[in-house]
Amino acid sequence: MAKYFLLVKIFSRAKGSRITRAAAYRAGERIRDERTSESYNYSDRKDIVHSEIILPEGMAKDPNTEWARDRAKLWNAAEKAGTRRNSRLGREVLVILPPEISAAKRTELARRFAVELAAKYRGAVDFAVHEPRAGSDERHHHAHLLMTTREVNPKGLGTRTILDLSGTERRARGLGPSKTDLLWIRERWAELTNGALLEAGITDRVDHRSYRLQGLNRDPTVALPQKVFYAERKHGRTRAGDEIRARHRERAEARAKGNEALDGVLRKQRLLAS
Repeated sequence: MAKYFLLVKIFSRAKGSRITRAAAYRAGERIRDERTSESYNYSDRKDIVHSEIILPEGMAKDPNTEWARDRAKLWNAAEKAGTRRNSRLGREVLVILPPEISAAKRTELARRFAVELAAKYRGAVDFAVHEPRAGSDERHHHAHLLMTTREVNPKGLGTRTILDLSGTERRARGLGPSKTDLLWIRERWAELTNGALLEAGITDRVDHRSYRLQGLNRDPTVALPQKVFYAERKHGRTRAGDEIRARHRERAEARAKGNEALDGVLRKQRLLAS
């Protein structure tokens, strides 16, 4: 059954992120961070099917923007452009690729999405397609799309993309809240995925909407945070994971009793989380 998954992550200097390290890891390359002189070498990775840097429409054939196709130059430029302590260095869109279609079609699907993101936001999109690692779910084909938070031009990285403007700046340009863009990204990925499934003659479809908006009275499947997921894969069940599963069961049991019981459980869980 086709599955929808999309997660957006921000790489911020305030959280100690290194976008050079993230790019090296996802593409399976060695990159030296010119700002810190640290080197990140992931060239021994065997699970990377394809990696490629997509530039905005109109720049792809411009020889003056060729610098941005060099992964080390691109992400070192992003590190240098982020001069503040809380600078956003990059943005990642992580998506699950349908295992029902061929490997070539999965790569093409990820590329289509990267092309559209680059065209809409005028930044570079560095995408990498990964196949499932040994011992993991064999259906877990996925792609990482690293986006620059600044627009690409022949001289380097310029102004921030519209996706990374402040609320005040967006209003001054007559733009809606950034949530509008994030919802567009989620919806567009569903549309592209469904198009790929249709082309392959597969009847399954994905839906980016919540169960509530789909009119389905059920909880999403249990989603473990990345740290908990990998800890359990390595060491077995954890206390944190069990607590998440217990809250999920509590919601499911309350849902079966009706909206009033569910609302009460949701209020209690929100209070405990605050």
